[in-house]
Amino acid sequence: MSQSLVLTGAALLGLLLGSFGQVVVHRLPRMMERQWAREARDWLAEVEASAPPPQDSAPYNLARPGSHCPACGHQLPWYEMIPVLSYLFLRGRCSACGQAIGWRSPLLELAVAGLCVACVWRWGLQVQALAWAGVGFVLLILACIDWDTQLLPDSLTLPLIWSGLIATAVGWTGLDLQASLWGAVVGYLLLWGVHQMFLAVTGRQGMGQGDFKLLAALGAWLGWPALLPLVLIASVSGLVLGVLLRVSGRLQPGEPLPFGPALAVAGGFLMFWPERFDAWLWF
Repeated sequence: MSQSLVLTGAALLGLLLGSFGQVVVHRLPRMMERQWAREARDWLAEVEASAPPPQDSAPYNLARPGSHCPACGHQLPWYEMIPVLSYLFLRGRCSACGQAIGWRSPLLELAVAGLCVACVWRWGLQVQALAWAGVGFVLLILACIDWDTQLLPDSLTLPLIWSGLIATAVGWTGLDLQASLWGAVVGYLLLWGVHQMFLAVTGRQGMGQGDFKLLAALGAWLGWPALLPLVLIASVSGLVLGVLLRVSGRLQPGEPLPFGPALAVAGGFLMFWPERFDAWLWF
């Protein structure tokens, strides 16, 4: 099979995954909010001994309801869900109500396509390419969700930790299992310690627990030697982004800036770094 055909197939697969990823970014936080609301209503029902009227009883998950315009509810036919092409054909607007479609949808599709091509180029038609493409896909989803909602769902971060340990155990990452295990442990404790110090000094929350779990997941996949450059790259990129947003007026004083996207960018960079196991030698 020619390399160009393989890379084309990887790009098409990436476009489809990117389209699904946009669904995950949009729906997963709302699924979490609905679950929290149901749990709160159940708790209130126990306290008050009378259940409130049911709300949001219609199924809402990654499969149902079908894809639709969030503004008018227009159900999308198949030809309006073709990655990138449908966006261009519709000129970035809903065919029913004319509401603008966010530019991030085609951009995410193209990003995942580029990720899949890069993984096949880097690792060839090997299971490692599939594994690292999966890691990069989840990192992109987490970055988008955290940017929108400042949430890093356990349903994504925890499987990423365990899959990293399993992938190392079966020899897919090229790491020693101890390096992966200590990467997860030290990654979690590192940000947990920073959080505790910030809380003790200021009395305020500095970051969410999702950041701890995301760094633990990256430590599991990249190993403990990658943690120092990873945190450094994430901190510098986060600082630069914060300054740019403040200068442009898009970030107000005291407004929090999610750290998840910066961690995801740093993790994606080190994922393709050939000497990531010796990254600590930079210092």
